Amino acid sequence: MILNVRNTLAPLALVAVILSSTACKGNSAGADKEVSKEAEKAEKREPVVKGIAGLETERKQFSYMIGMDIGKSIAPVKDEIDVETLVEALKTVMKDGKLLLTDEQAKQVGQAFGERMMAKQVAERELAVKKNLEEGTKFLAENKKKPNVKTTESGLQYQILRQGNGPKPAATDMVLAHYVGTFLDGKKFDSSYDRGQPAEFALNAVIPGWTEGLQLMSKGSKFKFWIPAELGYGAEGQGQIPPNATLVFEVELQDVKAAPAAEAMPQMQQ
Repeated sequence: MILNVRNTLAPLALVAVILSSTACKGNSAGADKEVSKEAEKAEKREPVVKGIAGLETERKQFSYMIGMDIGKSIAPVKDEIDVETLVEALKTVMKDGKLLLTDEQAKQVGQAFGERMMAKQVAERELAVKKNLEEGTKFLAENKKKPNVKTTESGLQYQILRQGNGPKPAATDMVLAHYVGTFLDGKKFDSSYDRGQPAEFALNAVIPGWTEGLQLMSKGSKFKFWIPAELGYGAEGQGQIPPNATLVFEVELQDVKAAPAAEAMPQMQQ
């Protein structure tokens, strides 16, 4: 998945604004005393969540929450971060000290970093597009040689795990199905079983591999499908589905219904 550099850097900028507005109350002794009194009050306030060792006050819990937000924001670029330098900058802002970068210099650094990371992400995506397609093509070529694996003209592969004796759906029908979806390495990315209920959807509103594959099934059947990228989410991918990913599904067709007249059904999302 491509990292959104803008979304990664934005929370840091917001945190900096919060810290700056909180810390910069002036350099006078009176202002320092005011900050100290506020800190004392904050330290005495009861925690929002009770019973957390090390976070016994609201101040500590708020501080930890801010730290969590910063950590999650920069986690995608953690290898680019020098933690000691980051902490030094935070402390300097909190103490209203002299910063090593001006606002303009910080803007230049952020822009250059963002451009470099975007170029890196584009290169990684292009590599994934090629790599996933090659791996999928190789796998499907070997898989089609296995006993009981059938390949359709479109390239869809399937295996009958249990044959039902009910009706087969048409492309315009509604179906009720339980399924589990995995990648070629066996990693699961979606499962109606985990949600505790089968999915109901219009057969012509899902990926092409499903539209074609479920029309081969009779009600009560259980099939295993290997879906090439061009019958799945293609070179773009979607959500947690990488570009050019070959997908594996085990599907139980539980019911077939005629689609409601003139009713548009939302596309099933993996």
